[in-house]
Amino acid sequence: MAKPKYLGMDVHKDTISVAAIDSTGKLITEAVLETKAEAILSFVNGLRRNIHITFEEATWATWLYELLQPHAEEIVVCNPRMNALLTYGNKADQSDARKLAELLRGNFLKPVYHGGTGMQALKELTRSYNAISKDLVRVMTRLKAIYRSRGISCAGTRVYRKRYREEWLAKILEPGARRRAEHYYQQLDALTQLRLEARHDLLNESRKHSATELLCQIPCIGPIRAAQLIALIQTPHRFRTKRQLWTYSGLAVDSDDSAQYCFVNGRAQLSPKKLRRVRGLNRNFNHDLKDIFKGAAVMASITAGPFRDFYQAQLARGRRPAIARLTLARKIAAITLVVWKKGVKFDAQQVAQKAA
Repeated sequence: MAKPKYLGMDVHKDTISVAAIDSTGKLITEAVLETKAEAILSFVNGLRRNIHITFEEATWATWLYELLQPHAEEIVVCNPRMNALLTYGNKADQSDARKLAELLRGNFLKPVYHGGTGMQALKELTRSYNAISKDLVRVMTRLKAIYRSRGISCAGTRVYRKRYREEWLAKILEPGARRRAEHYYQQLDALTQLRLEARHDLLNESRKHSATELLCQIPCIGPIRAAQLIALIQTPHRFRTKRQLWTYSGLAVDSDDSAQYCFVNGRAQLSPKKLRRVRGLNRNFNHDLKDIFKGAAVMASITAGPFRDFYQAQLARGRRPAIARLTLARKIAAITLVVWKKGVKFDAQQVAQKAA
């Protein structure tokens, strides 16, 4: 069997700096390639078999992963936030490629999941729906900012409705500001229509996946959230436990432990006075996934059902509303993982169990 070769790739828009090392860390070859499929495959195939490749998660990561997967023994798409070694010493494309190869050889890289198949259409439609939704909220915020900056109260949604627009525009006395508001209204109408089309396409695509029906059983996880969950997670078997899902969703607590052990009668034991500092929720997470569970928790806290009862019980125990909603979001995430992974129906009794 051919000896393993570890290939680090520092990818840019026009070029890719690559470096290949062997199992002892000796540099085999390095080159600068054009960011085109033909050039990349020609170089990789020239190294023959037993190739292990790594590159950082970025815009082109999915394309590169799918391109190189049939030609490599292993592909690790690594998390750039965790590659502290790249910040030491001189910063250059070739040195970064060599450092990536070394980290891959030593198994020091934090991988980013790129294993789902048959999800590309759903992922793209989810990105489209999310981007249009964020743009729509941004335009709505800008519209209200025009009125508020002139001391005009505009609470509620009436300011956005077509039938009341002339009435609202008449309150803006400056011609330039009024024209600016008219432009925002035009943008609002266009994005509203686009969002309806993106929603329709997303729901149609999500119906092709069997997990959609399972997830829609969970209260406050409707068809849109179910589609987004499938696109973002792809498979629940990525997470062995609920705590791993909490960490990925930004719902886990980071803490610093120090002086954990002491010696008693010559044996190491956990210290009763260990130093522990809670730093709050973890910061390295999937923001879209956190928005899904937080949004579901907010809706569940005001909608009659088992989740609202759970939320009210948390408040009765003296927890602050923000902490109660966090606990509820963890509960929803844990139940989502169980229902999806085991393929079982939602049971209200699951809410009463200790899941968060």
